[in-house]
This record gives sequence, C-alpha cells and structure tokens, in this order.
Amino acid sequence: MTTAMTGDNALLYTQLVAPDAAGDALVSALTECWTEVSDAGGAAGFPFPPVDPAEVAAAVDRIVAGLDPASSRLVVATLDGTLAGWLNLRRDPHRLVAHWGTLHHVQTRLRVRGRGIGAGLVRQARVIARDEMGLEQLRLAARGGVGLEEFYGRLGWQEVGRWPGALRLAPGDDRDEVLMVLAPL
Repeated sequence: MTTAMTGDNALLYTQLVAPDAAGDALVSALTECWTEVSDAGGAAGFPFPPVDPAEVAAAVDRIVAGLDPASSRLVVATLDGTLAGWLNLRRDPHRLVAHWGTLHHVQTRLRVRGRGIGAGLVRQARVIARDEMGLEQLRLAARGGVGLEEFYGRLGWQEVGRWPGALRLAPGDDRDEVLMVLAPL
C-alpha cells in the first residue's frame, strides 16, 4: 500500500489479491467508475456507449472472483476515501509465458483526470509485478487514436506493434490496436 498527498487530498493506492477483499461498496464503485469511463468513450473494455450497468457489474464480478495473489490483482486508487481509478494486473499461469503480465482496464474517474492518478496506478502495477509477482515484463493492448501511446510512452512503455484497423468502433471509424511492452521492470 502506498499513500501520497496531493495538496489537501490523501491519495491511496492499494491492491486486492483475493475475492473476499472487495466488499460490496468497492464492487459497486468499480462498476460505477467503469460505466462512467465507458459512457464517456474511454478505452477500458466496453467500446459502445451507453453501456449496460448490469453487464459492467457482471464483468467486475468476474474480475473480483478471479483475484489470486499469483495470477490476478486489482490495483485501486482512492482519493479521500473515494474510488478514483483502478486497473487489473494479470499473469498467465502457463509456464511458457508466466514471466510476463498484462495490464487490463486502466481507468480513472472523469472528475480526477489530469492529477496523475492513472500514471500512479500504472507505476504501482509495475512495482507489484516486479517485487511481489516476480514478473520480468508487462504488456498491454491500447486503442489507437486517443493518445494512449503517448500516455504509456511517458511511463517507459514502448510500442512493439500494431494491428491496423483491428477495432471497429463505428462504420468508418476503425482504430489500430497498439501493442506495448514495459521491460525490464
């Protein structure tokens, strides 16, 4: 757990490693955050707004149910006790690829954007991946055309490939899927 002060506000990063660590209030806040981000057009897993909150809640429930110290963790940012953002850090258990992990669903609440919370989440995930999970590299796939390459690039990530036009958001709105890696951790 890491605590930082931002002006008069207390910013706290925590991780959850087991399903019972996420209470109903947090699960509800994760769902609200993901719905808010998706409805605003965010590239966090539900590309067609408006999203169905029940569908989002089911996805959050699956992530929480799969939490395990060895393979799946939630990294959560709270600002003054309120959820500000979160991400899911996963490792594939197959021995061939167990040395790297993947970031999923990196997101921050709209009202706290621009305060470094998303960058802080990614930095926390890097430390957890390296120091606690023993990972050697992290990977992610990002939606092209929304500035994510620059965001992750500032944090040390490198673009290693693209799938041109892989994501069709609407007729005539195809986006690249950008493949990025952070190595070494």
